[in-house]
Amino acid sequence: MSTGFADRYRAAVTARGRLCAGIDPHAALLEQWGLPVSVDGLRAFAEAAVAGLGPTAAVIKPQVAFFEAFGSAGLAVLEETIAGCTAAGALVLADAKRGDIGSTMAAYTTAWLDDASPLCSDAVTVSPYLGFGALTPAVEQSRATDRGVFVLARTSNPDGQALQTAVTADEATVAQSIVDAAAAVNADGSATVGLVVGATREHGLDLRDLAGPILSPGLGAQGATAADLAAIFGDTADLTWLLPAASRSILGAGPDPVALAAATAATRDEIEAALG
Repeated sequence: MSTGFADRYRAAVTARGRLCAGIDPHAALLEQWGLPVSVDGLRAFAEAAVAGLGPTAAVIKPQVAFFEAFGSAGLAVLEETIAGCTAAGALVLADAKRGDIGSTMAAYTTAWLDDASPLCSDAVTVSPYLGFGALTPAVEQSRATDRGVFVLARTSNPDGQALQTAVTADEATVAQSIVDAAAAVNADGSATVGLVVGATREHGLDLRDLAGPILSPGLGAQGATAADLAAIFGDTADLTWLLPAASRSILGAGPDPVALAAATAATRDEIEAALG
């Protein structure tokens, strides 16, 4: 019997190791690859990234904003990218950071987590700062279809610190209250709710009861190293849930798909060696 997203996540990282490889086609990278900053350049970038990352990484994270910047044509490329990564056997985590209330959140849920949508992914990033309960449509859809949501908890940007470390009436930080709400959802063993916790500094969270994946961006270009991961997340109950993320440090090896695959494999192997 399936235990939800837990089974899909564990199968992926068992087969391919703990790495979430990002596809971030921002203008500077397109130019670095010798591509025009246009839909044609975007498509060429995405196709090379899918060819290099798709067969190697356990999870691939397209950054939605860089596709949206090209309008409807860019979203068409994103649809192709999601389909290509899925066909290559990777889980797709759409980095959309959606968050709203009521029918609007339900519509976001349909876009990113419903089989009928061409944008449907294995998981999506969401923001809880309209209240964790506002994410209910996405949580319920994920539970029903063995997908996941990754909720922003303790991000690496300095501007997030004041809000995320503020103390609530229950004498927990805002970020810890999100962790605790996610753990309550995951108590059924489904791992429906993952968290986003940056790898670039100490997070100050008690993650021992989460029983779900922890997306940890910041590896590589943002300054975090594989060796930092064990120190920052060493008190996490089960490090198989830790999913370090790297984008620019891998994509810098492009545009050759073979070089991208080698960079992906090297980053994954470094993580596995550091975490054991």
